[in-house]
Amino acid sequence: MKLVIDHQTHYRYADVVRRSTQYLRLTPQSSPRQQILSWQLDLPGDATQTTDAYGNVLHVLSLESPHETILIRARGEVEIRDEAGDEQSSLISPLSYLRSTALTAPSPALQALADQHLSATPTFTELTTLMADILAQMPYQPGSTDATFTADEALLAGSGVCQDHSHVFLACCRLAGIPARYVSGYLYTNDNLHVAMHAWTEVWLDEQWHTFDITNQTRSPSQHLKLAVGMDYLDACPVRGVRYGGGSEQMLAQASVTLLDEQQQQQQQQQQQQQQQ
Repeated sequence: MKLVIDHQTHYRYADVVRRSTQYLRLTPQSSPRQQILSWQLDLPGDATQTTDAYGNVLHVLSLESPHETILIRARGEVEIRDEAGDEQSSLISPLSYLRSTALTAPSPALQALADQHLSATPTFTELTTLMADILAQMPYQPGSTDATFTADEALLAGSGVCQDHSHVFLACCRLAGIPARYVSGYLYTNDNLHVAMHAWTEVWLDEQWHTFDITNQTRSPSQHLKLAVGMDYLDACPVRGVRYGGGSEQMLAQASVTLLDEQQQQQQQQQQQQQQQ
């Protein structure tokens, strides 16, 4: 399956920003499961490319002159191979993902949830049951939480989005002694109401990483394109930055993921319409 991705992030500020720095994890890496056919970033300035502590491709965009808007665009073509495994190299030991973070900190409610579903030697069946219970207790509801919500806060709120589902699952896994990491990326779906930007988790069992997508209740990453991994959202979010000045901020993010043949058909239709005009 070949996918076309187009992801735009647009910042608008009430006042002039004197300078800003954006940390961009917007560049996927090839693996046996996902082959990057083409990829490019359109940025308002030069960026330095490096690799972060988790092995993600990181671009650091520094804007030193005054500005009132920032437009960041990532786009490319990727081939997803269902039959292939995901064997991207990691710079750190899987055991590092046992550590809790501020967003996945333990709490009595999370401990009770973990104890209810996970034994001393957790199995895939137990993890799958935990995945189902999290969604049952926290139905998907956009706008019910924000990026500052911890796993405990989202669980107590009784609803959330993919980020919250992932944080609760990570917290429970780590409480049970299972290394688990946060994954950011894109999801292909034929449902126009579904958000293309997505987050899920990976669990270290049997000496390899296994996908658990709580929001979509699947362990198959056949429609997922991985961007970055980390301990939680803050480590793997596509765009994160700091600024001096600017006042209030408005951020609009739009992402589309389409099949390559669908994209080609749309382009042909547009060309035909232009010729008719």
